[in-house]
Amino acid sequence: MANMIRGISDNGGVVFYGVDSTNIVAEAERIHKTSAVTSAALGRLLTAASMMGITLKSEQDSLTLRLNGGGPAGTVLAVADGAGCVKGYVQNPVVELPLRGDGKLDVGGAVGKDGTLSVVRDLGLKEPYVGQIPLVSGEVAEDITAYYATSEQTPTVCALGVLVNPDLSIQCAGGYMIQLLPGATEQEITMLEQNVAKAPSVTKLLQQGMDPKAIMELVLQGFDPQVLDEYDVSYKCDCSRQRVERALLSMGRQELESLAKEEKCVEVNCQFCDKTYNVDVAKLLKSL
Repeated sequence: MANMIRGISDNGGVVFYGVDSTNIVAEAERIHKTSAVTSAALGRLLTAASMMGITLKSEQDSLTLRLNGGGPAGTVLAVADGAGCVKGYVQNPVVELPLRGDGKLDVGGAVGKDGTLSVVRDLGLKEPYVGQIPLVSGEVAEDITAYYATSEQTPTVCALGVLVNPDLSIQCAGGYMIQLLPGATEQEITMLEQNVAKAPSVTKLLQQGMDPKAIMELVLQGFDPQVLDEYDVSYKCDCSRQRVERALLSMGRQELESLAKEEKCVEVNCQFCDKTYNVDVAKLLKSL
């Protein structure tokens, strides 16, 4: 069953993206052995990246979200392809912070607020498109909303949630993004704001057994929304021995020769999936 949908209101003025990213965030936690608050931070960013990925024109295009907030978690990064599949990492996977006053995980405290959210779209052109905004809260959803308002002048509502079990496994994760297209009326904007304000949190909706379609029908009540597309999205790393060797070759002959003097074999670790590649440097030099 598809875990992401794209929908549109009956009159075409409102677009909805919704995803149940539980399997994505569970895989990220399994690979990176994240603590509760870093699972929430990375999970929210992966969820947002997945929804933003399907807005790309081609499946070969990619989108990178990078949070640098100066907090103890360090850099948080998520990369999506045009099919909505994602990979990511957090610089410091284990961060322990007290819960916020409302009993929720302090994602903003882990990420920090003194920094930026960068959005890089690689559309296969000479130069990627880069947008950057100062962080609003470090809580991720508000920062994504602010990015769309500032960099793309697109009124956007973004809601993200990750619920972590006491044993650090992921109970549920997901999110939705609603965008107003040009021509949305004041009445529609007001109705949408009221719907979103009334809606429980994403994790509550997922705990109640709602899928992305049911969430869309709830938050777009009165808009008669229809599903346009359905997607199966997952945590997917596209690293390979060939890519690792290409990266090493790009260092140039001189660098590789000095590396070969130090060690015959280099170990390269993929930061996205933790896979290890052992590369024979002398053998690689012969291919130059």
